[in-house]
Amino acid sequence: MKTLRILLLLATLPLVSVSASEPVHIIFDTDISGDVDDALALAMLHALADRHECVIDAVTISKINPLTAPFVDAVNTFYGRGEIPIGVTHDSQHRESKYLHLVEKRDEGELRYPHDLMSSDDAPDAVELLRRVLADADDDSVVIVQVGLATNLADLIETPGDDISPLTGLELVSQKVQMVSVMAGAFAPIRGNARYFEANVKHGVDAMQRFAQHWPDDVPVVWSDFRIGLAALYPRESIARDFQYHPHHLISEAYLTYCGPDHDRPSWDLTSVLYAVRPDEGYFGLSQPGRVTVADDGFTSFAAAPGGRDRYLVLPKKSVSRVVTIQRALVSQPPLKP
Repeated sequence: MKTLRILLLLATLPLVSVSASEPVHIIFDTDISGDVDDALALAMLHALADRHECVIDAVTISKINPLTAPFVDAVNTFYGRGEIPIGVTHDSQHRESKYLHLVEKRDEGELRYPHDLMSSDDAPDAVELLRRVLADADDDSVVIVQVGLATNLADLIETPGDDISPLTGLELVSQKVQMVSVMAGAFAPIRGNARYFEANVKHGVDAMQRFAQHWPDDVPVVWSDFRIGLAALYPRESIARDFQYHPHHLISEAYLTYCGPDHDRPSWDLTSVLYAVRPDEGYFGLSQPGRVTVADDGFTSFAAAPGGRDRYLVLPKKSVSRVVTIQRALVSQPPLKP
């Protein structure tokens, strides 16, 4: 217990970067609406930004719901970054949500969670925003975290040059993107099921196929498949204890609304964020290089190949407690600029 308390304290210290390198520029591409791990992952990114380990350049959303953009805006505002641009898809899966409505809650007539975007319809197009952010970025400087459908990234690489940039989407990605960290797929049997269909793929097979087939070979893709988040459960006791520094915390309320107080939720999207920002900290191992393919029915497979673009995360049993501890500490870290 003493060791756990020390690790939690070290992880929550604000303004202390674990690395002397420049902060990583992150685009967070999320399908925030269904599972609550997207919200936890966004909170985690803000904690890492407070520690000067990353800069959140944009958030793009890959599912359609009128409250996705307002919810993201409310989270960003809560953490003192309400200026972060948010883009939405207009051609993807419509998704109901158990927790997005929290952004409409009012106390004595005032929004409990302030935000400027009142509807996703008021947000810019996700692909256009991606092009603008990449066009303005330094070469080889952006890491994209994709934790949802591949709609936005698949559409991005199919764009031609335009008034934003003469470069095509493929050219922009090759020139500006350092890596993409993806939560998708299942590369080994899940609970004895040798042909498991992971949600981010099966709900958008065409987009994930286009992404896997056409993403540039010179921009690495690291996949956190279904097994990784399933092994690293976000602990319910964190929701009960770690967010009491604020009378109403959007993240803990979203968690409780989604799955209640008696559930340890798999941390799928959090693992992609953790690897994206801290790839050299030894939390995960990596497979050998290879290539991911997506079948027409949504089944994902990995074939090893020298010099391949793709690798997937490996989480040894001995590392699980370390990953759970650091993710808990970062997600629940109080905002530096509430």
